[in-house]
Amino acid sequence: MANPPTAERPSALQNLSTYLYRRPLLFLVLLLLPPLLWLGVVYLGSLVALLVNSFYSLDDFTGLVVRRFTLSTYGQLFTPANLDIFRRTTVMAAGVTLADALLAFPIAYYIARYATGRLKPALYLAVILPLWSSYLVRVYAWKLILAKEGIISWVFQALGLQALLDGVLSVPEIGGSSLSVSALGMFLTFTYIWLPYMILPIQAALERVPRSLLEASGDLGARPAQTLRHVILPLAVPGVVAGSIFTFSLTLGDFIIPSALGNSSYFIGQAVLAHQGTSGNIPLAAAFTVVPILIMGLYLLIARRLGAFDAL
Repeated sequence: MANPPTAERPSALQNLSTYLYRRPLLFLVLLLLPPLLWLGVVYLGSLVALLVNSFYSLDDFTGLVVRRFTLSTYGQLFTPANLDIFRRTTVMAAGVTLADALLAFPIAYYIARYATGRLKPALYLAVILPLWSSYLVRVYAWKLILAKEGIISWVFQALGLQALLDGVLSVPEIGGSSLSVSALGMFLTFTYIWLPYMILPIQAALERVPRSLLEASGDLGARPAQTLRHVILPLAVPGVVAGSIFTFSLTLGDFIIPSALGNSSYFIGQAVLAHQGTSGNIPLAAAFTVVPILIMGLYLLIARRLGAFDAL
């Protein structure tokens, strides 16, 4: 007489799967624990260490860090030279953000509303293609473009406008010996480098605007300019804010473009690098890095008070 077939015993992996399936909260905790630990230990831990170091000071005689709580390091930030660094960096970040928003909106609007078929992915590719190349390659490519022997100077000479370019470069604060060593050249490079980070969020926000709203606006007698102002722009604000967070914060902390195309006028990133690397003044470098965090916190607070995050 044949023995009845015995049921196959579940494996340890199947038992574990069943155990976690019946306890979804435990499964969620185990799933999120590794990234939360990474975020808490590596990211937030480094920020805490940065904040702690900013309350130390550097002994002027020995050059060693004095690990005693003091606000004297923050007091050094209020010297005229350092305040000028903060002003220069913030103005550049605001100007780059505004320029990127003005350039990105029509491109994003065309992609969202008019591009169809193969054209739409081709435009997506054109936007993100520069991001595939090295950041340094793009920066130094612009240094060559903006040099005295570069294509921009050649175009001005060919059009007989060299005097106009020289006049712009002679303006204090924005000019220099050439575009490749001027604030204007840095502005053009920053605007190009961060433009994709503004186009994509605005395009995503415009994609969510229902066409029925635009049609209803037209049916009610609104002109295209009125529809743009009262319907499209308010709904695109979350995308603009998201893009501006990228462009503003990235410009605040960047030191490569100011080093490659700037002059002797420091930006925040350069000051941090100089104090941390050259002089070894870790507390002052840490205090410098707290400033962009405070500026971004203030910017986000103002954006929230204005209702920019309501539609997110």
